[in-house]
Amino acid sequence: MKKSLLLLISFYFLLSFQLSAQEAKPRAVINHIAVYVVDLANSTHFYRDIIGLDTIPEPFHDGKHTWFSIGSGAHLHLIQGAKAAMEHDKNSHLCFSVASVPDFIKVLDENKIAYENWKGEKQAVTNRVDGVKQIYITDPDGYWVEINDATE
Repeated sequence: MKKSLLLLISFYFLLSFQLSAQEAKPRAVINHIAVYVVDLANSTHFYRDIIGLDTIPEPFHDGKHTWFSIGSGAHLHLIQGAKAAMEHDKNSHLCFSVASVPDFIKVLDENKIAYENWKGEKQAVTNRVDGVKQIYITDPDGYWVEINDATE
């Protein structure tokens, strides 16, 4: 009887733990963001050598894809095939955090890449009310990219 009761209690706690673990999982998590680009080599250079993302293997091996790790199991997929770069609204942007916005600006300056603050003031930094510094740049296809020094 004691063994049965102990087994029943153990089963109850195990089941409760599994149910609470299942409830804690989000319904959906980000897997990847796909960006359609005109010139894959140019865009790969931008995201790898300017932004500083690490490339990861991609399964197609067709010369039309570059994949990057963007943290926590998420990826950025560049896909060649866009007919032309387009102007995009700054409200639609990717955002990457860096350790130091001033150090990142040095990379931009070395590569003659313009940046601006949220208001559109050239070569200016936005200082948010929470202390985060941020700038905005465009990639080779006109997609906006925010760079900030947020830690979370």
